[in-house]
Amino acid sequence: MTLPAPFPPLVAGADGLDRYPADPSALAARMAEIYGVAPDRVLPVRGLTHGLELVWRLAAREGQTVQAPDAAPYTDLAALYARPGKNADTAAVVVRALGSPEAVAEMAARVAPALLVVDEGLIEFADTASAATVLDDAPNLIVLRSLSLAYGLAGARVGAALAQPDTLARLASALEPYALPEPLIRLAQQALDPSRMIETAERIAGVKRERARLAREIGRLMTVEAGVGPILMARPEDPAGVLTELTKYGVSADQSGDRLRLPVSLKPEVNDRLLVALGLNPPRARPARTGQAVRDTKETRIVCAVDLDATGPVKIETGVGFFDHMLEQIAAHGGFSLRLACEGDLHTDPHHTIEDSAIALGQALKQALGERRGIARYGFVLAMDEAEAHVAIDLSGRPYPLFEGTFATPYIGDYRTDLTAHVFRSLAEAMGAAVHIKVTGDDDHHKTEAAYKGFGRALRQAIRIEGDAVPSTKGVL
Repeated sequence: MTLPAPFPPLVAGADGLDRYPADPSALAARMAEIYGVAPDRVLPVRGLTHGLELVWRLAAREGQTVQAPDAAPYTDLAALYARPGKNADTAAVVVRALGSPEAVAEMAARVAPALLVVDEGLIEFADTASAATVLDDAPNLIVLRSLSLAYGLAGARVGAALAQPDTLARLASALEPYALPEPLIRLAQQALDPSRMIETAERIAGVKRERARLAREIGRLMTVEAGVGPILMARPEDPAGVLTELTKYGVSADQSGDRLRLPVSLKPEVNDRLLVALGLNPPRARPARTGQAVRDTKETRIVCAVDLDATGPVKIETGVGFFDHMLEQIAAHGGFSLRLACEGDLHTDPHHTIEDSAIALGQALKQALGERRGIARYGFVLAMDEAEAHVAIDLSGRPYPLFEGTFATPYIGDYRTDLTAHVFRSLAEAMGAAVHIKVTGDDDHHKTEAAYKGFGRALRQAIRIEGDAVPSTKGVL
């Protein structure tokens, strides 16, 4: 048994770092859920490159060779584990990039008993299913996955090898002790938490949309190859000259022969800089009014994202059905895109989930509003059957919540009606706004819904763009 360090390190967030890493079984279990395989078919590794290195290490130890594409990082590993005099045509391990499950299954059968290793570092950005779906029929297949691009953890280096248990045990035999440090395990578990899944999916979809836009625009100047992931492969007439121009504009790209690898960002304004560097002029547009909040506490884990200039998607998952519906009302009547997911302590009470979700939404709205230039600033409305909600909003930057209304019904589904005032107080404080609400009526369901819908309608008026000036005689909000 390895003894812990005699004291923790002098760094922030050091809890548990004085102990050697434990077996990452919890991470493997979560990866199994994400990748749709059994937990005993997952081996967490330090990124896809580490998974590839284990393959080369295993082959070298067994006196065998690896057949792989002539590109990095395969060539780097081949040089590191070179075995003079060995013929690549008799390779016992074959490495291939992304392919359809049917093609992978056919190739696995053809190269058997050699191992077939499939690099799926970009699979989340592709339209094909993972080769992991054919693992049952391919005992010689190893599928490598990565959190680097799809989950934004390129600097953390976390991934997984997927294979049948016997094959995975063979690969794990080449694994060094303490291969996955504790901080990386924590980061990976946070990135793969259920509360992150809605926004991760939207980010990937956003990159795919931007990749299609860039391919269409750049295709007017040069040949652009179809591909996957946050990159484009282009063939300009003068690759070196284009690379020089890109560098002037701060665009990172690299050259491979007569082709350039061009980066694709989630942010349109970053991609527009690439287009400008290539001599293309994207339409001038206002900066995107988007905001995001990641809020993790002992009781809740939340990701919230808004886009004030888009009407969709709207997707809410807090585990409190009626509250989800109310947040959907804010987005629908506010006319903006909202994605919010929360994993909370609902086994105790919905209080933390509801209140913390409201705080996260307020934080995301505040970020999206930025300096609040050009907005209408004020909003007010709402009648709903016998209920009536008077809602007034001032996006002044100064929080001031005021709620007048009572509820006789303690619960609507799992939603606590007494938390309604807390929700709007949290929104006002987190987004920096005066929010005054007065609601009357006989039906608590109608009163609650009127308050949320009224808030959405008032917010819709307040965030509307009317010009370019800050709506204040002081010149600042």
